[in-house]
Amino acid sequence: MKRHLLLLTAAVVATLAFSPAASAQAGHFVGTPTCTDEGTFLECTGKVAGLGGTTFRIDVSASGVADVTCTNPGGQVAPGQSFSFAGAGSTGDQLTPRNGQFRFTVSTSTPSAPPGSCPNPMWTATVTDVHFTDATLTLFEGGTVSDTITVPVS
Repeated sequence: MKRHLLLLTAAVVATLAFSPAASAQAGHFVGTPTCTDEGTFLECTGKVAGLGGTTFRIDVSASGVADVTCTNPGGQVAPGQSFSFAGAGSTGDQLTPRNGQFRFTVSTSTPSAPPGSCPNPMWTATVTDVHFTDATLTLFEGGTVSDTITVPVS
């Protein structure tokens, strides 16, 4: 009897030890999201499904080169110094919908020109455009990454 109990216990332990861990996160991007360069910011739209947690969020990050114009005190406009820009944005935490699906729109922030973009501090620097190349979207469920996708910018 002890031998059967010992074998049964060993079998249960082995089954638990070698079975794959179940993950609560099953959220994923449906198809390929679309990211559009809107001048000084990037806007991405798409759909996620398989959401099962209590909250989720979608973050976007994208890098690009920002163009700057400089306006002198007399109102004359001249090109300024371009700079590299890493934009980011988020949907913020969202409650998971009952059907586990969500259509999203998320945008990056608009950059401000860094100091030194114009010939002197009397000039006003304005970011006029950002040339984005690609964007990375990350889906979080309950603070844990569920899916990540990198898409080209149109």
